[in-house]
Amino acid sequence: QVQLVESGGGLVQPGGSLRLSCAASGSKISINRMGWYRQAPGKQRDLVATITCGGSTNYADSVKGRFTISRDNAKNTVYLQMNSLEPEDTAVFYCNANDILFRSYWGQGTQVTVSS
Repeated sequence: QVQLVESGGGLVQPGGSLRLSCAASGSKISINRMGWYRQAPGKQRDLVATITCGGSTNYADSVKGRFTISRDNAKNTVYLQMNSLEPEDTAVFYCNANDILFRSYWGQGTQVTVSS
């Protein structure tokens, strides 16, 4: 089993920045892809960004140029730097990890609120 612990959410004004972190622990099985998803009230959970252990990234169109995903493989930690935040970015952000046996794990979620 893999445990994912997220941190870094909070309240920020439009145009501001936040950095989310997600640390994976608990399993000896290597983790391949890690990523972030978000779910706004009344909406489905959507992809934000993913990154493989080799560093290949994928972004939702709505965050391209504003968000940057990165990871530290030695620490099994993934980061999401969010700049130029908009009210539409308000959501619960969830960390996701997939191991090399194709099992998927989720964090508990962290709230991001963009409001003046």
